[in-house]
Amino acid sequence: MLRLQFKGVSRHFPPKRGRSESEGVLAVDDVNVEVGDGEVVSLIGPSGCGKSTLLNLASGLDRPSKGEVFVDGAPVSGPNEHVAFMLQKDLLLPWRTVRRNIEFGQEIRKLEPDKRRQRAEMFLKRFHLDGFADHYPHELSGGMRQRAALARTMMMNPDVLLLDEPFSALDAQTKMVLQQDLAGTLADERKTAFLITHDLVEALALSDRVLVMSRRPGRIIKEIQVDIPDRDNPMERRQHERIGPMIAQLMGLLDIGSSEELV
Repeated sequence: MLRLQFKGVSRHFPPKRGRSESEGVLAVDDVNVEVGDGEVVSLIGPSGCGKSTLLNLASGLDRPSKGEVFVDGAPVSGPNEHVAFMLQKDLLLPWRTVRRNIEFGQEIRKLEPDKRRQRAEMFLKRFHLDGFADHYPHELSGGMRQRAALARTMMMNPDVLLLDEPFSALDAQTKMVLQQDLAGTLADERKTAFLITHDLVEALALSDRVLVMSRRPGRIIKEIQVDIPDRDNPMERRQHERIGPMIAQLMGLLDIGSSEELV
């Protein structure tokens, strides 16, 4: 079953008022991507190539200029409850406790308080926050705030999880711990995820496939199948003998080392 599909998708941003038509931007062009049920796919590419544009289209926050995006076989025409979007910033509500932040989405959906609390307790434990349920965001470290944001996202029980560099602001050690938590949760709950990252090791450690985009206008130029075991255990994956050669392959595709390229 396909959970997420981009079919001939292009997005052109017209010029601002008073500017010439040539100053418009074709961000992505003729993108075709399919993500199956329970699959984790990472998207990498040069800065400004349209990666975040694709996530905005998948979430329903934006519409393609050409082509269509589908979630669970239905065209995406706006935000819907089947998709959850996690950004680089945790965006926790400062006046709510960690528990109440995690419950927030299901509170809006009118889930019964007892069921809501029971589910929140499960994610508090899963993301090692059960001792901080009644703390406020300002009392937490950056890593713990991002744990809470991840718990809030998973609490929504989405069919498709969109992740826009969710760990990029964290230190290396905290990032690896959260990658481990995310990978285990995605595997246990058989969730579908579409991840943007600039971290090549992260892409390989977490994913079934890695898609490489070209410079703008962004097109998919290569699909890498990550045929390494232990997708649910990125710590183990990082030590696999094939990781090094695959990183080298991705670096070659991205032309890292060129003065023209910033990834």
